[in-house]
Amino acid sequence: MSNAEIGIIGGSGLYAMPGLSEVRELRQQTPFGDPSDAYVLGTLEGRKVAFLARHGRGHLLLPTELNFRANIYGFKQLGVERIVSISAVGSLKEEHRPLEFVIPDQFFDRTRHRVDTFFGEGVVAHVAFADPICPELAGVVEAACKKAGVNGKHGGTYLCMEGPQFSTKAESNLYRSWGMDVIGMTNLQEAKLAREAEICYVTVAMVTDYDCWHPQHDSVTVNQIVAVLLKNAENASNVVRETVAALPKGRSCKCGAALAHAIITERDKIPAATREKLKLILGKYLDSKAK
Repeated sequence: MSNAEIGIIGGSGLYAMPGLSEVRELRQQTPFGDPSDAYVLGTLEGRKVAFLARHGRGHLLLPTELNFRANIYGFKQLGVERIVSISAVGSLKEEHRPLEFVIPDQFFDRTRHRVDTFFGEGVVAHVAFADPICPELAGVVEAACKKAGVNGKHGGTYLCMEGPQFSTKAESNLYRSWGMDVIGMTNLQEAKLAREAEICYVTVAMVTDYDCWHPQHDSVTVNQIVAVLLKNAENASNVVRETVAALPKGRSCKCGAALAHAIITERDKIPAATREKLKLILGKYLDSKAK
């Protein structure tokens, strides 16, 4: 029986999920190591959810230190079919103001040191990733923003940088010239792995500042940033609650069959150890006689 149907990943400023009832914690063991923290399971708006603090409670992990595979695999173990990922970001366009949310539909990769696939070790799969966000889930989040009274803009590109340092002005201005909308350090790997795990995924990008390109950047104080983070976390909690309440029970998107035509390796050539390791993700396809 599924422990949860909806996953929530809390980013900077959101380390717990207000409103949960019947709360319990569960530490998952995965073939890829330990997730960032215990999963907090509970009921929200009548739905079973699992919350994970991306950087650990207390914010202990750098973006590059995150075990993305364990985090997503842990949700899969719990039975999660949809993930709403909350992420603090910098704005690369004047139109995306602090305290506003962006629901990006594209990503651009500027990371260098990260593992972002479950595959390898004798099995090759290439999932389609042209449209990296679940459109059904994104539409629900957009409507939830309106209901929660938050300015949430659907569309745009999230540039994922390595970090932990922020951008130089030269980098920030280059990304602006490319037409990027927001910049963060975490969500691309989550989106790739969620697609491989056949889990619907959407990013709720909470704008905290204008990054270093903006002429007023140097006048922004730490206290101002913290105040925005706190207000963003409150708004994100409201948006998540409205999203969970509005989600249909079943899925009509293609996310749940992302691997149907993605596995290239001949089934009988996949090593037994890899079969066992990826049984949760590949099992329904490996049981098939099709090659």
